Amino acid sequence: MSTTGRPADLTTDSPLPAATEQLGEQAWIEVIQKMDEVYNDLLQYEVALEEKNAALEESHQFIESVLASMSDILIVCDRNGNIEEVNPSLSHIAGKTTEELQHKPVFDLFADDVERAKARDIFARFGREGVHDCEFFLRAGDGSTVPVSMNCTPRLSQTGKLMGMVVTGRPVGELRRAYSALRQAHDDLKRTQGQLLHAEKMVSLGRLVAGVAHELNNPISFVLGNVLSLQRYAGRLDAYLNAVHASPAAADAGLQAMRGELRIDRIVADMPQLIDGMIEGAERTRDIVDALKRFSAVDKMQPEQVSLNEVVERSMRWVVQSAASKFAVDLDLPADLRCSGSSGQLQQVVMNLIQNACDATANQPRATLRIVGSRADGMAVLRFIDNGPGIAADYLDRLFEPFFTTKPVGQGTGLGLSISYGIVERHGGHLTAGNAPDGGAEFVLALPLESL
Repeated sequence: MSTTGRPADLTTDSPLPAATEQLGEQAWIEVIQKMDEVYNDLLQYEVALEEKNAALEESHQFIESVLASMSDILIVCDRNGNIEEVNPSLSHIAGKTTEELQHKPVFDLFADDVERAKARDIFARFGREGVHDCEFFLRAGDGSTVPVSMNCTPRLSQTGKLMGMVVTGRPVGELRRAYSALRQAHDDLKRTQGQLLHAEKMVSLGRLVAGVAHELNNPISFVLGNVLSLQRYAGRLDAYLNAVHASPAAADAGLQAMRGELRIDRIVADMPQLIDGMIEGAERTRDIVDALKRFSAVDKMQPEQVSLNEVVERSMRWVVQSAASKFAVDLDLPADLRCSGSSGQLQQVVMNLIQNACDATANQPRATLRIVGSRADGMAVLRFIDNGPGIAADYLDRLFEPFFTTKPVGQGTGLGLSISYGIVERHGGHLTAGNAPDGGAEFVLALPLESL
């Protein structure tokens, strides 16, 4: 020990400095190793983070593509009913961008105050349970209203706390139009089916009528020929009897008694009337048979260009002049309505339609008929609208059947419309019957237009 009290010098022949250096190097090595481990961990975390970001970006793009492809509208709202997110379908309907719609009350999307009040009430009452297929009207960007079938479900947190609601909706305007088009197609199909059935029935009736007309024609001709011969014979017998009764032998009492007993004078007086009645009935039957033959026969006429204006005006004059009571016809025809066919046969059709209108309006205070012409889809259309009582629903399907008539017995044969229907069909057109919206019967005659 030093006498001065100072510590001894330890630097000489001491092992401590070397140990300290070894400890320092080891510590640095451990630090570097830890830094390498941390760096490796950071690299792994960065790689994992980049993978997660890529997956998240891909999921985000997928969700955006799904939202953009949705035809239904999607609205995400907070608990106060303010819009947080929408899809492009709603932006397209509302005519606003996503930024313009965000943070706006969802009820501002509805068409008017009534719809907004209805939506508030329904969403408030069924917000927790959800709203399903409730129809509302939204205000579109052009100011129109769009019917939308909407669904609303609550949006909850992981703890079950209400965070807002998700509203989806499907515009039903296209669906309604599709249903309307389907209904129209169904009605057209039913109408076409009815027309086909009617046409088939008319063909069958035509064959039947042709056979009946052929079978009746010979006996009617035989009866009519015999009656005409009997008429000539009756005249000769009458002259002969007059000569016999004028002779001196006619003064014989027995001959006079026989004359009175056999009522010869009455028979001679009644015979002309009886023969005239037989002739009238036979001629009427012959006319019916001729009409049946025209109804069933295939027309072999040479088609010509026909002015429907002239046909209608000529038919109108003939019917009005022969009408028993005052009958007014109002014409509204475009110029140069023309078709191809037989002028005489088409005049027969038009005269029949005008005459039927005249008969149907006979009991009206002011009998009128409106004939309105137009062009539509390559057809010349004539509408015959009277102010009569109209056609009973039970009769509409039978009007064009042979022998069907609503006139009293003896005033109609029931062949006029049947023959008219056949003539129009052979001209490539169609004839239909119905009741006008304002009352009265309405017949529609359509014929193919003739190009000038």
